[in-house]
Amino acid sequence: MMKEVSIPNRIIMTPGPVEVDPRVLRAMSMPILGQYDPVFRGLMGEVSELLKIPFETKNTHTFAIDGTSRSGLEAAMLGLIEEGDRVLIPAFGRFAYLWAELAERAGADIKMIEKEWGGTFEPSEVIAAIKEYQPKVLAMVHGETSTGQMQELKEIGRYCQENDVLFIVDAVATFASTPVKVDEWGIDIAVGGTQKGLSVPSGMSTITYNERVEKILTSRYQKELGLDPKVRNKRFIKSNYLDLSQIQRYWSVEGINHHTEATSMIYAIHEGLRLVQAEGLTDRYARHKLNEQAMVTGLKAMGLSIFGDPATKLPTVTCIEVPEGVDEAALRSTLLSNFGVEIAGSFGSLAGKAWRIGNMGYSSRKENVLLTLAALEASLLVNGAQINKGEGVLAAMKVYQEN
Repeated sequence: MMKEVSIPNRIIMTPGPVEVDPRVLRAMSMPILGQYDPVFRGLMGEVSELLKIPFETKNTHTFAIDGTSRSGLEAAMLGLIEEGDRVLIPAFGRFAYLWAELAERAGADIKMIEKEWGGTFEPSEVIAAIKEYQPKVLAMVHGETSTGQMQELKEIGRYCQENDVLFIVDAVATFASTPVKVDEWGIDIAVGGTQKGLSVPSGMSTITYNERVEKILTSRYQKELGLDPKVRNKRFIKSNYLDLSQIQRYWSVEGINHHTEATSMIYAIHEGLRLVQAEGLTDRYARHKLNEQAMVTGLKAMGLSIFGDPATKLPTVTCIEVPEGVDEAALRSTLLSNFGVEIAGSFGSLAGKAWRIGNMGYSSRKENVLLTLAALEASLLVNGAQINKGEGVLAAMKVYQEN
């Protein structure tokens, strides 16, 4: 007979997933309700309203999609793109290429502009590319976890709004942990996740979009064949599961059936969002910034180098250059097996050359920062790194004492 599952305790300091808040886990243990139980429909309505807080939006259509963050990104692209539509994608890390992958599968005509990893685009560079290419859609990443960099969006969004370009943003790495001002920045669709800043298990994607997008989705609406064979549309969205024109009706007062909702995940996201509301955005963002400052100060005191442009650093991810002579994967193995601390490697040109330490949601705590620095120092020494012994934790503690 198979043994009962036994899960070790971990300190998860990756760019995602992160540690789930115990209050969220408790909420997930509640009894299952039917998807049309009035209590459950009430919870869905509250989730929709609570999501508007970290998205900083008044959009009517703000809800969650069953599936990981990628499901929201794909739903956004499929909902807007028809065969031959032009999409502009500025790339400064791995996840812009995911936008390109999704746009390609949707049949788009894609134009990419690329920036060497470690920095972001000046708004003028993106605006110049928009003028030249004249896209229907501009797709950008807000926080790039592969490089630890964050893109300025406000000026770009304003230009898009003034020039009838649809602006869709991957805010997965920034949602609920650093400002994502959807309305102020002129974002037409923003996509977040649950497994990072919100500290909920992976399994849902958060999304919000405005009336410009809703108008396009409505024009492509096709009712499911088994519900009404007469409501056909030649421009129907290519995915049934990720059809935003149908999902928005499921989440609305119409309640037209689309799928069976992931009941326990709705409990989880509701509790995660309630905790965001209780902490308050100002205090939540300040907590992440303070823990980032302590982590970076400690790493530098140890003698390590932070990868990327410090002026555009992503508060939720710190990318560290691997010291000469140290095996990147071996160090992570030492950390995990001896201290139960998990950090991440990177991708592409940074594979084997950088570590990434997350600073998100419930994982973004003083005790996690100090324990990670202490464990990292010992692991570096065991793996032959030449560092400043005993300096990292002390430097981080000083940051906390002064703040």
